[in-house]
Amino acid sequence: MTAVPRPSRLSPDQLTAALSGLPLWSGDGEGIRRTVELPGFPDAVAALVRIAFVAEQLDHHPDVDLRWRRLHLTLVTHSAGGVTELDLELARRIDGLFPG
Repeated sequence: MTAVPRPSRLSPDQLTAALSGLPLWSGDGEGIRRTVELPGFPDAVAALVRIAFVAEQLDHHPDVDLRWRRLHLTLVTHSAGGVTELDLELARRIDGLFPG
């Protein structure tokens, strides 16, 4: 059985460069964050389901806090101890669903 390669944690410089291309996200080496605001609670729940399908495709899942019509998202690769390229890819895909 072949081991699946684990993504490496990004350096501070790599993360800063990556966040410049993700203007809806902020954060640090411990995680990147974005809030998505929707018209109402059912819309927020539906948005969470859309994100869940994308996350499942990547086998990488965000930390989500649902508050009425807002989704507070945090992306971090816990097994790497910080932000990796996998988090950036999920952020890009979420931005594709909710461009701002």
